[in-house]
Amino acid sequence: MLRFLRSLGSGSSGNATIVEAGSGHLVKRLLVDCGLTIKALDQRLARAGLSACDIDAIFITHEHGDHIGCAHAVALRERIPVWMSLGTFAAIGSPDFEGLRRQAIDGASIDLGEMRVTPFTVPHDAREPLQLRCSDGALSLGILTDLGHATAHVLEQLAMCNAMLLECNHEAAMLAASAYPPFLKKRVGGKYGHLSNQAAADIARAIRHAGLRTVVAAHLSAQNNSPDLARAAMALALDCSMADIGIADPARGTDWIGV
Repeated sequence: MLRFLRSLGSGSSGNATIVEAGSGHLVKRLLVDCGLTIKALDQRLARAGLSACDIDAIFITHEHGDHIGCAHAVALRERIPVWMSLGTFAAIGSPDFEGLRRQAIDGASIDLGEMRVTPFTVPHDAREPLQLRCSDGALSLGILTDLGHATAHVLEQLAMCNAMLLECNHEAAMLAASAYPPFLKKRVGGKYGHLSNQAAADIARAIRHAGLRTVVAAHLSAQNNSPDLARAAMALALDCSMADIGIADPARGTDWIGV
């Protein structure tokens, strides 16, 4: 079964999410992004009842520091294969992964045994950013953070997902009134920046179906959003209670969430 996920933290201070499938000796664990120090990663994995040696593969969505973090160091320490796009690899300076780097390509599924991971391109201000659809063959999880808007390709990849980790970065009015300099407001709110609550709600509404049972709002801005605003936008789009919408906290992440 696809156990779904446990966020280890989500926000500009660092992003890391575990996706787990299978059970017993067949269990597989994917770490999506590694935007923490290696000390923080070890501590947060321990809180989840894991250690880095329990991770079977790492997937890096793009090169920004809050996503790449200690990926190189932990991969070499634990001998974990790391998937990323060629553009992401080039953007981080093409370091030597000692044979552990694997190339991720839009639409090319990655077989991790109990889990199949399909990367897809997204519009974001990075070299070759990818997001993910994870499936155990019966259930699917969409991971969608760090993009400025949803293309038809993005929505196609998320169709019929049973669970979503969905960026709700900012409330547009709060961003506009914030102390951010104009260039940063333009970047964050632009077509290659981050999703507003309303943009995220539009995505949720577009992919809503009876089998979509779990939605977790992620990558919330500490300055320009609040959990209640994100929950309210998602709940309205999905016609559910605000209590039904999870929040990935920057420091605490989430508990284990099943599909």
